[in-house]
Amino acid sequence: MIITSQSPDVEIPEISLTRLLLERTDPFGDNTAIIDGPSGRQYTFAQLNAAIRSVAANLVDSGFRKGDTVALCSPNLPEYAIAFHGVALAGGVVTTINPLYTAQEMAKQFNDSGAIMLVTIGLFLDKAREAAAEAGIESIYTFDGADGSTPFSSLMQANDNAPDVAIDPHQDLVVLPYSSGTTGLSKGVMLSHHNLVSNICQVEGTRGVEATKPGDVVIGVLPFFHIYGMVVIMNMTLITGATIVTVPRFDMEEFLQTIEKYRVTRASLVPPIVLGLTKHPIVDQYDTSSLVHIGSGAAPLGEEISLACGKRLGCLLTQGYGLTETSPVTHTNPYDAEKLKHGSAGLTVPNTETKIVDLDSGQPLGFNQRGEVCIRGPQVMKGYLNNPEATAHCIDEEGWFHTGDIGYFDEDEFLFVVDRLKELIKYKGFQVAPAELEALLLAHPDITDAAVIPSPDDEAGEIPKAFVVANDNLTEQAVMDFVAASVSPQKKIRIVEFTDEIPKSLSGKILRRVLVDRERERAKSHDA
Repeated sequence: MIITSQSPDVEIPEISLTRLLLERTDPFGDNTAIIDGPSGRQYTFAQLNAAIRSVAANLVDSGFRKGDTVALCSPNLPEYAIAFHGVALAGGVVTTINPLYTAQEMAKQFNDSGAIMLVTIGLFLDKAREAAAEAGIESIYTFDGADGSTPFSSLMQANDNAPDVAIDPHQDLVVLPYSSGTTGLSKGVMLSHHNLVSNICQVEGTRGVEATKPGDVVIGVLPFFHIYGMVVIMNMTLITGATIVTVPRFDMEEFLQTIEKYRVTRASLVPPIVLGLTKHPIVDQYDTSSLVHIGSGAAPLGEEISLACGKRLGCLLTQGYGLTETSPVTHTNPYDAEKLKHGSAGLTVPNTETKIVDLDSGQPLGFNQRGEVCIRGPQVMKGYLNNPEATAHCIDEEGWFHTGDIGYFDEDEFLFVVDRLKELIKYKGFQVAPAELEALLLAHPDITDAAVIPSPDDEAGEIPKAFVVANDNLTEQAVMDFVAASVSPQKKIRIVEFTDEIPKSLSGKILRRVLVDRERERAKSHDA
């Protein structure tokens, strides 16, 4: 069974990403495009677009050529968007770097992507310089003009000779983010101009979804190096003429202060932040009444938390779904309290097909049958850089991208994503999804965070173990009883460990592998 969008197909223009941005936003001129949250420094659309054109011109004047790759390693700043689009307008490719990477991890990405230039900030300059030396990168720019680097502002010097580089939207890459995909090792995801332009048009054309518009203020707290922050926040917001307030790092109090100060109307977030907004007592100390809509993505969000957060903040909360390899959005909920389904990833976006296939046979499944989520559409990546084997592993001969996620469709064609294929717990042959149990645990009033992993067991093979952040009066037995009251026997939590914190990535995904590795080390020590 193949599910197509309930929205009509949209027309996707044959244009580069940055040309789309410039054409769409030139009329907005004096409107504020982007604000640095902590300092209040800002650019109008006229200033933003002039800076993008100048960066492109100065890059080309310095010898930069079409297809050259620039590594961008920085927290969220207004200049991030200028660097990103300046490189793209010059015909280059941006590879976005996680600033928390070690020098070794950075060097690996520099080498694999073929980056010839690096843009960063002073805080990361030492390890970035070490990595750049290993990769043979000599040109290092910093947004803050740190000693030992070239100020990025030199590339922003006014230059009216903006290049007119011929771009083939379908073939030419615009960005090269890195993702573990379905096989665990980090790989360069080749995303073309057409991939990103398609996704922006698809979201705008989804029935019941209200795109941002001039007058909206969007908080940019999710990292722009991640596909969610890069496309959904940075690009979709700017292209629709709305305003972004950039936040370099997440801190709950600073986050709330920013919402109150700038009268933020929309926030694209991840489940850990939504959870904090639902349960943290400090939220009541700030005026968040300007918020109209919160979108959640990057990881599953349970129905109870979704409902509770929306109710507490008095705004609409919807969930969507996507991956780095799909640019990213493939599903989203309608912005209608009567039509959306909390706990669901939503409906298929236009120009996109989805199917659920059996994990063993690969045959398509029907409604309410769980299997691997597969997607086909113009937003699907060209493939993994320098890795045809990994590309062939996840994109089949018919163009279906096999996501590695487990999910199902209900009768209304809403997608529910249960968990990652590689993270399923195998209990006596039964498949148990950690995310399902985590959502249930978070519904407990005394639990503020939770993660579930497989724990080796001689009889069952693996049993579900919960790591729980909770109030002091909660017992292990109370946690197990709470879950047992709502699930079938194979899904029961068999071990509970209380902890101070659940390890998570900057994009909000639970780092279950960290907990799994910790569990294995303990087992080794015990056996010894």
